[in-house]
Amino acid sequence: MKKYLSLLPLLFLFLITGCSSDDSTTDAPLTARNILNVAYGSDAQQSMDVYLPAGRDEDTKVIVLVHGGAWTSGSKDDITSLVSLLQQRFPSHAIVNINYRLATENSPAMPKQIDDIESVLNHLEASDYHVSDDYAFIGFSAGAHLSMLYAYAYDTEHDVKAVVDVVGPADFTDPEYLAHDLYPVAALYLVGTSAPTTAQIASISPASHITTQSPPTLSFYGGVDPLVPATQGPRLKAKLDQAGVYNEFNFYPDGGHGDWDVATYAEVYNKVEAFLMNRF
Repeated sequence: MKKYLSLLPLLFLFLITGCSSDDSTTDAPLTARNILNVAYGSDAQQSMDVYLPAGRDEDTKVIVLVHGGAWTSGSKDDITSLVSLLQQRFPSHAIVNINYRLATENSPAMPKQIDDIESVLNHLEASDYHVSDDYAFIGFSAGAHLSMLYAYAYDTEHDVKAVVDVVGPADFTDPEYLAHDLYPVAALYLVGTSAPTTAQIASISPASHITTQSPPTLSFYGGVDPLVPATQGPRLKAKLDQAGVYNEFNFYPDGGHGDWDVATYAEVYNKVEAFLMNRF
């Protein structure tokens, strides 16, 4: 996945006109702080970067970034360049860029990657960061899948107020996904078997868990994506519409797996900004 989204940080940097946040790591209260490689668990992969705005308080909202990489690779470093852009556009929000434990053939993504997201939020809520428990998730590919799955199926307190899904797998019960050449490999790394049961694939499909209380969702998909079938976006939208959940679905017929042109990326960012401004 990293190969397909490699243009994303560069494009977002192109859209920025300068300034970065205060790099201070002082413990003085209510000043801007960038706290890198914070451990939220005992595994070396359980780390996150926390960017806190000046003047924050217990009402400060938090944007959580979740990288992609087919559940088996990738890093928060892949999307670090987005942080400065978000700080410019959302100067009163905290930003958290997370790593999670990567899947292997002997250690599948589920449930450990969902557990890691839960651990991140628990760490934030137990910290002295002076932020709220209102979260918006921005996820890319596998990270978008994890963001949606956590928000729809595991967020029993409904702390996730908005989800941005960029080319995320949403419904593994989709016949187009079941017929995809990469499906057995994805299933192996997700649940530990290349031939999961119907119940297993439904349990890891975000669309299967949508209810009337699911958070507003903004999604982006490409029509010639070699990894995620073009049918995923419409299926997600149909489930959200059926539940009466506010959502915005964006489809780029000539777009691949995030390897879009500059004009498309500019549109994507503008829509992300407007969505978060209005819904978070």
